Formats: sequence, structure tokens, C-alpha cells
Amino acid sequence: MKTYLDCIPCFFTQALRAGRIATNDEMLIKRMLDDIGLRLKDISLDCTPPEIGRTIYGRIREMTGQPDPYRAIKDRSTAKGLELYPELKKVIAQSEDPLLTAVRLAVAGNIIDFGVFESVDIDDTIQTVMKQKFAIGDYPLFRERIEAAQQILYIGDNAGETVFDRMLIEEIGKPVVYAVRAEPVINDATHDDAVAAGIDGVATIVSSGTDAPGAVLPTCSDEFIERLEQAELIISKGQGNYEGLSQTPYPIFFLLMAKCRIIASDIGVTQGDIILKAHNL
Repeated sequence: MKTYLDCIPCFFTQALRAGRIATNDEMLIKRMLDDIGLRLKDISLDCTPPEIGRTIYGRIREMTGQPDPYRAIKDRSTAKGLELYPELKKVIAQSEDPLLTAVRLAVAGNIIDFGVFESVDIDDTIQTVMKQKFAIGDYPLFRERIEAAQQILYIGDNAGETVFDRMLIEEIGKPVVYAVRAEPVINDATHDDAVAAGIDGVATIVSSGTDAPGAVLPTCSDEFIERLEQAELIISKGQGNYEGLSQTPYPIFFLLMAKCRIIASDIGVTQGDIILKAHNL
């Protein structure tokens, strides 16, 4: 997905939010915003939003000296997910279609996005998503392709959301390779976040090789690109991965909540909609 003009003010909002999480020094935050503004004026709109996000959050880390400013937020999100895990596993087990219920819960977990929100209410989101109609719901094909697959590449998104991904992986019951960010960026999941959520007990965790908030292929490792090219089936979680992979030729199911009006428009849905979208399948 390309970057739209409407994305530019959002980049500044994200930078301000992240700057205030990283430091209380208002003058330093002002210098960061000035620096980011100078860089944005030279960035092509043909770039994907996560490519630009990589530049923004990289500068915030460098200028504040905070390598993982969202660390405490990520830990709290994972703890909340693990707190809900036992009860949600019962909900899945007792449902008429456990796989579909696990898919819905995985979408609900996508609300844990601090690149978009300052705070989230996961309990309320779960209640909403469990009853919400999919704006794009390719579930019959999803179930068919899951049953046929020998192995699945699952590209994760945010810390805390990882717990909800774990429940879906457990319900899928097939060998899964779970890809995370190579370095901290926003509240995106890294290896340690995936382990904290228990993903290491249900999947093989690998790095995508990038520190962008999405699967930006030019910044990903050769190993990860090879996995993409060889994958028979890919589950891509969240907006950042959609932005990075929506123009690729790979066999993907995009699983996300459209939290951003621009992304919703690009997909052809309404902001707030939930999506299970087949791509090249």
C-alpha cells in the first residue's frame, strides 16, 4: 500500500505520542519533530507507511537514547492477554465453531496497537468483535486452506496481541512459523514478546529481519524473504503487515481490524470493520 497525503499528519501525531513516552524533555521532543519534518519532506508517497514509520521511530530511539520506549506498555499488554487466556480458551472450546471463534479473538487482539491509540479496552473490544460481522469474511476458504496446509507462516503484529495469536495457532493445530520484528518499534512484538506470550510452545519463532512496523520487504532478511517465497500459506496480522504486503504475490490471509480510515478505504471497507481477506489464493 502506498502512502497517502492524509498519512502525513498522522506521522507527526505518532511521533509526538512516542516522544512523550520516551522522554519528558519537551525541547528534545520539539527537536525530534523538527528533524522528522525535514526528513518527511523528502520521502516519496510511493513508499509504504511502515517504511516511513521505520524512519520516524528510528530517529526517536536515536535522539532519546531509549532503545525500546514502549517496553512497559508491551509488558502490560502481554500480562493482560495472559490474564484473559484461560477464560477465552473456554469460550473457544465451548463454541459451535472453535476455529472461527479463535479467528475472531485474534482479530480482537489487533486492537492492541499503540501506533494508533493512546489506550485500548481489550475487554470491550472482545465483546464487540465476537458479535460483529466481517466486512470481508473469507472464512470458508480460510478453513479449507488451513486444513490442506502442511505448514503455515504466521506474521505477528503487536505485543499482547501475541497471546490472541497463540490461541488461534493452538486451534489451527498445524506446524506454524511465527515471524516477529527484529528490533523494537512501537509496541510491535519481538522475539522476547512472543516468548512471554507462550508462542514458543506452539510455534517456531523467527525474525523478519526488519525494525519497521510492518513487513517492509526491502528491509527484511534474505531468510525471511525465502520463507515468504516458499510458504504455501501465510497469515498476516494487522495493519502494518497489510501495508507492507498488500501488493505482493504471496498466498496470504490478511487478518485485521481496520483502525485507520485510510487503510479501510484502501481495502474497501469502513473504519472499525473486521477483515479476513484472501490474497492470491
